[in-house]
This record gives sequence, C-alpha cells and structure tokens, in this order.
Amino acid sequence: MCEHCGCRGVEPIAQLMDEHLALLDLGGEIRRHLDKGDRRGAWQLLGQLAHDLGHHVDREERGLFRAMKDQGDFGDAVGELEGEHADFDELLSELGLDDADLEARVDDLLTELSTHIDKENLGLFPVAVVTLGAEGWNTVAAVHEEPAHRAHSA
Repeated sequence: MCEHCGCRGVEPIAQLMDEHLALLDLGGEIRRHLDKGDRRGAWQLLGQLAHDLGHHVDREERGLFRAMKDQGDFGDAVGELEGEHADFDELLSELGLDDADLEARVDDLLTELSTHIDKENLGLFPVAVVTLGAEGWNTVAAVHEEPAHRAHSA
C-alpha cells in the first residue's frame, strides 16, 4: 500500500485503508489456522471476516462509491468493484466447515480479496482524492459519521 499519494491525509479514505489492513490481517490469521489444520478456529474467524467485510462494504458503497457515481466519474470502475463485493458475499455464504476443498476455496477468496484491496488502495482511492468535489466528500463524511451498527445487505 502506498503512503505517498496523500490518501491517508483524507480521514474517510484513511479509515477505509485501515479497515483494509484489518481485513488482510484477519485473512492472515485465517490462513494460519487452516495451515495448522484448525478448521474450527478458521471458521470462527471467517464469520468475523464476513461481518467486518460487510460493514466495510456498506460504508464504501454508500459513501465513496455513491459519491463517485453521483459525480459521474469512474462508474465502470466502481461498478466492477461493487460486483467484486457481491462476489465476496456470495463466496463467503457458500463456504461450509466440512467442505473437502475449504482450504483451497478460502485461499482463493483471500487472494482475490487482497487483489481487490490493491485496486481500491492504489487505484480508486488516489483518484477520489484528486477528483471528488465538496458535495461528494459531504456524502462520504455523512456515511462515515454514522454509528457502526448498520448491517451490510447484499
């Protein structure tokens, strides 16, 4: 993740980037549990990942993504990222603790999540910092000021 573009100087973007780091850290914990053969421990953490990712996606889509689409910029890129969000939700919901291929499917999901996060951190966020107008940042700020109890609905 780059630190020289100025994204971290914009509080809502810094918050989203911090959430990305937390999701990646959680993914690492899940992988460590699976590497040790601890499916139950990994399963509990997958539940936390689904919850945390849902909260993050909700804030991102209702805030930054909405603002960028409302401004008329980068609709295709935002739409692609929203599609990936829906894919993560679906992939997580299709996992089962006793799946024979659980480890491989989780590894694929976490790899895709890391790639997705790079697209946002290194692509969309820097673009938003330099292109989003005051009205857009007001939309983003309003979502980020809400209590954290909203649930993601796919």
